[in-house]
Amino acid sequence: MEHWSAGDNRPYFTRPKSPPARPAFLIACVLAGAAVAGYYGYDYWQQKQERPAPSVALAPPTGAAPEAPEPAIRHPVDTARFETSLPTLENSDAMMREALAGLLGRLPFEQMVYPVQLIRRIVATVDNLPRETAPRRVMPLQPVPGAFVTASSGDDVSIGPANSARYAPYVRVTEMLESRALVRRYVASYPLFQQAYEELGFPNRQFNDRVVEAIDDLLAAPDIAIPVDVVRPKILYQLADPDLERLSAGQKIMIRMGSENAAKVKGKLREIRRELTAAEAAR
Repeated sequence: MEHWSAGDNRPYFTRPKSPPARPAFLIACVLAGAAVAGYYGYDYWQQKQERPAPSVALAPPTGAAPEAPEPAIRHPVDTARFETSLPTLENSDAMMREALAGLLGRLPFEQMVYPVQLIRRIVATVDNLPRETAPRRVMPLQPVPGAFVTASSGDDVSIGPANSARYAPYVRVTEMLESRALVRRYVASYPLFQQAYEELGFPNRQFNDRVVEAIDDLLAAPDIAIPVDVVRPKILYQLADPDLERLSAGQKIMIRMGSENAAKVKGKLREIRRELTAAEAAR
């Protein structure tokens, strides 16, 4: 069973009384900026993949600390230049599926995305990436196929060189994404992302600020030359270096996908960040 990080009073996802429509994928990351990098193959360091529940619903926060005074908006989004008529958040999956399939390609979309509550999954994952843990059950992407690959040298165990190949299909799709079109789609739908972020327990904060924070956190992930040693104290693998293990969930994802893949994902994230900044300047 996966948990929110210790001391975290943010809301959680629970099973809905009736199954909602289904969402999509990479936009979560790319779209939401940071998500894109981190999710490409989030496998939770497990050799056996456990598929997350097929549908989720957002539960209101319980016992959450009082919200701090509303901070200044650092990265405003100008939605006036784009669509004015949007579906409700509950009915947004059809629109998002169509938009994402057009951006990613129909086949990658169908193979890599959970088409359920797309916007809520994206928002929850983007918010989690800079944190200590990012529960897989709320992610919009299918787990990376195959078992986590390790290599042994005496008593030392490290991430195997072949492990990065498991992420290659996700990274290829990421590289093909047109950043400007992706950001335009995100901005056009931004009121729905903001609503989902407020439902998550942040009524006085802007989701786009969190997107940029998550992107910057992923871009700051250290470039670690292989081999990267791991340990397995219980069921899950962890980075053997305590300083690396203390990194954010998103940065550890970047490390385990391999430096070459991480460099490509960072390149796309920089493009997305530039487009977001350009959208701000155009206000």
